[in-house]
Amino acid sequence: MCSRGDANAAGAAAARRVTGLCYNMGLLIALALLCLFSLAEANSKAITTSLTTKWFSAPLLLEASEFLAEDSQEKFWSFVEASQNIGSSDQHDTDRSYYDAILEAAFRFLSPLQQNLLKFCLSLRSYSASIQAFQQIAVDEPPPEGCKSFLSVHGKQTCDLGTLESLLLTAPDRPKPLLFKGDHRYPSSNPESPVVIFYSEIGHEEFSNIHHQLISKSNEGKINYVFRHYISNPRKEPVHLSGYGVELAIKSTEYKAKDDTQVKGTEVNTTVIGENDPIDEVQGFLFGKLRELYPSLEGQLKEFRKHLVESTNEMAPLKVWQLQDLSFQTAARILAAPVELALVVMKDISQNFPTKARAITKTAVSAQLRAEVEENQKYFKGTIGLQPGDSALFINGLHIDLDTQDIFSLFDTLRNEARVMEGLHRLGIEGLSLHNILKLNIQPSETDYAVDIRSPAISWVNNLEVDSRYNSWPSSLQELLRPTFPGVIRQIRKNLHNMVFIVDPVHETTAELVSIAEMFLSNHIPLRIGFIFVVNDSEDVDGMQDAGVAVLRAYNYVGQEVDGYHAFQTLTQIYNKVRTGEKVKVEHVVSVLEKKYPYVEVNSILGIDSAYDQNRKEARGYYEQTGVGPLPVVLFNGMPFEKEQLDPDELETITMHKILETTTFFQRAVYLGELSHDQDVVEYIMNQPNVVPRINSRILTAKREYLDLTASNNFYVDDFARFSALDSRGKTAAIANSMNYLTKKGMSSKEIYDDSFIRPVTFWIVGDFDSPSGRQLLYDAIKHQKTSNNVRISMINNPSREISDSSTPVSRAIWAALQTQTSNSAKNFITKMVKEETAEALAAGVDIGEFSVGGMDVSLFKEVFESSRMDFILSHALYCRDVLKLKKGQRVVISNGRIIGPLEDSELFNQDDFHLLENIILKTSGQKIKSHIQQLRVEEDVASDLVMKVDALLSAQPKGEARIEYQFFEDKHSAIKLKPKEGETYYDVVAVVDPVTREAQRLAPLLLVLAQLINMSLRVFMNCQSKLSDMPLKSFYRYVLEPEISFTADNSFAKGPIAKFLDMPQSPLFTLNLNTPESWMVESVRTPYDLDNIYLEEVDSIVAAEYELEYLLLEGHCYDITTGQPPRGLQFTLGTSANPTTVDTIVMANLGYFQLKANPGAWILRLRKGRSDDIYRIYSHDGTDSPPDANDVVVILNNFKSKIIKVKVQKKADMANEDLLSDGTNENESGFWDSFKWGFSGQKTEEVKQDKDDIINIFSVASGHLYERFLRIMMLSVLKNTKTPVKFWFLKNYLSPTFKEFIPYMAKKYNFQYELVQYKWPRWLHQQTEKQRIIWGYKILFLDVLFPLVVDKFLFVDADQIVRTDLKELRDFNLDGAPYGYTPFCDSRREMDGYRFWKSGYWASHLAGRKYHISALYVVDLKKFRKIAAGDRLRGQYQGLSQDPNSLSNLDQDLPNNMIHQVPIKSLPQEWLWCETWCDDASKKRAKTIDLCNNPMTKEPKLEAAVRIVPEWQDYDQEIKQLQTLFQEEKELGTLHEEETQEGSQKHEEL
Repeated sequence: MCSRGDANAAGAAAARRVTGLCYNMGLLIALALLCLFSLAEANSKAITTSLTTKWFSAPLLLEASEFLAEDSQEKFWSFVEASQNIGSSDQHDTDRSYYDAILEAAFRFLSPLQQNLLKFCLSLRSYSASIQAFQQIAVDEPPPEGCKSFLSVHGKQTCDLGTLESLLLTAPDRPKPLLFKGDHRYPSSNPESPVVIFYSEIGHEEFSNIHHQLISKSNEGKINYVFRHYISNPRKEPVHLSGYGVELAIKSTEYKAKDDTQVKGTEVNTTVIGENDPIDEVQGFLFGKLRELYPSLEGQLKEFRKHLVESTNEMAPLKVWQLQDLSFQTAARILAAPVELALVVMKDISQNFPTKARAITKTAVSAQLRAEVEENQKYFKGTIGLQPGDSALFINGLHIDLDTQDIFSLFDTLRNEARVMEGLHRLGIEGLSLHNILKLNIQPSETDYAVDIRSPAISWVNNLEVDSRYNSWPSSLQELLRPTFPGVIRQIRKNLHNMVFIVDPVHETTAELVSIAEMFLSNHIPLRIGFIFVVNDSEDVDGMQDAGVAVLRAYNYVGQEVDGYHAFQTLTQIYNKVRTGEKVKVEHVVSVLEKKYPYVEVNSILGIDSAYDQNRKEARGYYEQTGVGPLPVVLFNGMPFEKEQLDPDELETITMHKILETTTFFQRAVYLGELSHDQDVVEYIMNQPNVVPRINSRILTAKREYLDLTASNNFYVDDFARFSALDSRGKTAAIANSMNYLTKKGMSSKEIYDDSFIRPVTFWIVGDFDSPSGRQLLYDAIKHQKTSNNVRISMINNPSREISDSSTPVSRAIWAALQTQTSNSAKNFITKMVKEETAEALAAGVDIGEFSVGGMDVSLFKEVFESSRMDFILSHALYCRDVLKLKKGQRVVISNGRIIGPLEDSELFNQDDFHLLENIILKTSGQKIKSHIQQLRVEEDVASDLVMKVDALLSAQPKGEARIEYQFFEDKHSAIKLKPKEGETYYDVVAVVDPVTREAQRLAPLLLVLAQLINMSLRVFMNCQSKLSDMPLKSFYRYVLEPEISFTADNSFAKGPIAKFLDMPQSPLFTLNLNTPESWMVESVRTPYDLDNIYLEEVDSIVAAEYELEYLLLEGHCYDITTGQPPRGLQFTLGTSANPTTVDTIVMANLGYFQLKANPGAWILRLRKGRSDDIYRIYSHDGTDSPPDANDVVVILNNFKSKIIKVKVQKKADMANEDLLSDGTNENESGFWDSFKWGFSGQKTEEVKQDKDDIINIFSVASGHLYERFLRIMMLSVLKNTKTPVKFWFLKNYLSPTFKEFIPYMAKKYNFQYELVQYKWPRWLHQQTEKQRIIWGYKILFLDVLFPLVVDKFLFVDADQIVRTDLKELRDFNLDGAPYGYTPFCDSRREMDGYRFWKSGYWASHLAGRKYHISALYVVDLKKFRKIAAGDRLRGQYQGLSQDPNSLSNLDQDLPNNMIHQVPIKSLPQEWLWCETWCDDASKKRAKTIDLCNNPMTKEPKLEAAVRIVPEWQDYDQEIKQLQTLFQEEKELGTLHEEETQEGSQKHEEL
């Protein structure tokens, strides 16, 4: 043995981490031998955690199909075909061969990077929620008896194909079903036909038979075929989830809070403990490496490792001077490791920090590392706003916020990025230039577009720069920079703010708009105001017949005779004569003119010979040209206001806002020197990039559709058979390959090579050029092109009639010209071809040769024109139908891959629209992409193609945050750097992290998984904090995440990912916490151990914690549209059509927030029946899954990500004055005099309700077995002393499985009701990290939403209290209008004075003589509490105070005491709460309840105190223990079951 040790010593030394120390070889051998001989048999103890779903697992094949569907429906259907014979895993020898078969089928459609993402996605099980949602929708149908799969036709189900025909005949009489975004719709040739939904399981024979029949019916246009997954007989095992963190925090043992009841351990499958971790480092020995080098020494290495583990695991506390530099020392230790192991070391240290800290304190930190970190920190702060110690993660420059983004949304980011990067890669752009192009910010800007107001068509009323009325104002732009009070509007003699009213004088809204303009003028608001009167512009209509023309002429007359200002006054006088709601008439105009200008012949102004028609034609022209939409229109600096902003009350405030907004814009321009004093301000405004010649909503809309132009092939449209076999992307590529373009300048690259000529804008004009509308569109495009050097044009034919020689002469002539002529001749010839007279002549039989133009090779042209091949038109027609989804003859403009249209038949799309389109492309993307493509040095035509394709790819991305540039961080000494694999696309990943923070515990394992998953260039910068004064990490952590599904030795699926804490120290007391994605609600199930107090010395081998995903949250924000405020107390319910109220909730006033507990499926959101439904109706909803006009608001939960909806509600017309929180009666608002009466006649008790609902509601929280034991005793003491029926309410979030299992039994035996309530801490409210503080938060922060509205009063009783009186007395105690009553702290025990912190300092001054109250017992009047919005005030105050870690040290107690001035507390008499720590012995006999407060002087454990202080405590304890024994016996005998299920029906899950 020794000799073997000798031989291997060198290996051990090699495996030793090199930390600059050299070990004496002999010593090492001696040490190793000593260890090997003297090891005692001691078992390693461990803690494991798993998380599963409540629903059953679906076959992986279905999840893989959903992954492909996310890419495109086309891929989904192809995969369905490819996987027909896979079947279920039972038909394969092993799970692995089933898994491989799925991958093989899917990999045909995926690139290598996406193949990895698919494996990861299957390991995450991220689509299991989608499958479950379909499953729930199917069950709701419901499925017909005994069918494995079934069809649903407009609400009627069958599984017999024979009856399908008859159902289809009657289908039109029934409403079409609601289809969802996730549904799989087979491409249909006739969207009007009936919808058939097929529910089945893919991969099975039964599926493919029906599937193929449905496809043929769909192709014939008889049906619209929709597929939904449905598994008739799922395997009864849950889904094992990953993507969450498990924290094992070390608890303070200052007060002993551990239950002494013994727990029987459970049998655990010990194979979970694997020791084959690749790094497995203990005290510097790399055991993973050693095992590799010396497989024969496995046994001894195991023993040696165990000894080392046990000798290091005891954690002696560190001195303050040792802590100071821990962050830098950890960074140094990580960076000293070989680069491929650095992340592993970071993960190992951060996740097990408490045991590693002591060793790290000996690490030396180099000066370069320190200097570089400090240098970088300046940049972090300046560019990305990070302080020392903060963390951040960027993928391709996108910021991934680890606090709010879970692994599922990160996966989506990876996938979207993969699409773009692979698209660029397919286009031949690689490496650095790929990342430069990717980081271009080409999102369509959200700016509002403006039109040019420098038009002579506008009649200006005033001009701030020249009118004498503004002489006293300062004229310098520097005035803008002078400080003023916020909200003050600066009066400067410059036309900074210009408002143009475009009106039809006879429209009824015009009078209101005129009076608003008048108000602005008379109040000297610095606005330049102009009018455009859009009136009938035909010559023979004059002002004596048409009131509109009359107003225009009158205005022009006064404007010419006097000035614009007087003309405007005349206008206001005319409209003052018009009664509200009426229209202006000619006589109104006549009477005003006669009064003001009695000496003028009115007819000469208004009549047929009037000389005052200026701007009549121009005004209409301007209005039509700018395309600003229906009248009236108001422009502010050229930007049109929204329709709803034109309401007279709105317009005033919105204009003021706009003035203030634009003021800041001008301030910036003046400050930066962009706008100088001598510049014309209006010119400056009109030269801004958002000013366009015409506003076309089709072009400017935010919803945009793009073609996928990234495929490449060598096919063309002239081989129809070949073309029709391609998929959509292939067809698009063939179309692009076949294009010949028209360009300005008569040279194409074939004639002269000029590389600067990339044309960044490509228009494809789609239409039937043998019809006038198609020709017109092409004509306008060519006309535009003559003015622009940036554009190329080509055509796609979409014939409206049957394709034949005679029906397509123009289309064929255009095609032939493009094929055979130079660009210039082709352009001239085609311009001729699209003129109407040419088409008429051709139709009359004129020979095409007659129309040839100079320089054209006519014979070649004719040869091509007369050859009878129609393939190109057939291909184009097919492309229009299948890819562009157009009807025959419809017109579309495709600009750089963006599809605009289909245009309506009579819709105008003219030269200006092309101009606008070109402008927008150049501004957002064209120029930027062009300059990058230029650097790639490709020839002109290819380059222009590349710009088009890259633009389509990048612009199609969902709009996200801007990408961040981070070139300048130093990475020589303070960063981990991993290089990507050469020649493949790679992600650029940058992380900034302090290695001793909670963020590092999550980030390190995440980066490790990413490294296995994707090819990335990774840089991890250390962002250390100096001068630490406290241990930075007091917890162990595991992040559960695996890059691929793992298998057991016999090739079956492993039980799913779990968190493993191996080799834990045995002395500390741990508490276990789960960090799950924001929208998950999990609960602990099936574990006998107390997960709040894990003490490994008392555990046999393994503590296995099992959790279940109980709900996925649906969150939302709700506002009342009339007030803009949240409707406090409004209730929503969520359910299905069969069961409308599964869960309900109440809207908070903070942000109008609400949350509903649900699971995957389709749910209907309604207002709760009762007052909510009586007073309000749902006005609109956003983020939901039903169309805006549907009666039911349907919400689909089909993934693990957060779902947040917005709901707007409106009071019903007859309920405008009703208040939700008052119940219609005038309850206890009897006013001032009544309160006086009680003052004289002593205490008045509130009238006691003597009805059947007379029930006392008691709320309590507990966590950990000891407190649950106290809780059961508290309940017993209440039941023994209270005559009235009692209902207990417990916070479910932290109860142990044992308690939840026992409580129904106890309720039955002692005849009380109970309900478990739960609420997820909202994401916007400051999060607490310590479990105890979270529980304290729940005691006070959510009282208004935890309970249903029917509960109007409850008592909170702490778990460690003993009640000695009837609590009815407390319930009926008069709170004098306060929302809650608390007992003040006793002052009678004098020796504790030193501990009474509220007697001095902050509390003494804040309370100002009021009492400081204890939170162990309180009574809440929920009606009053909700009425004064106490919950919202408490949360608001908490949000402000909790940011400071030193405030609210006893959260549940300090918060109400701190808020005593805003939310008053009624002090309860002292005897309601006696506790030995603060009250003297004499007062004990009067005590109505006894609380076991902690004693800061003696630190006596709770259990000992209970037995000593409360004589009856032990009897209660024994009574409960006997009941528990009885329960166990019945459980083992199985006699319990039927009672429990009956019980279950009474206990419903509320809010």
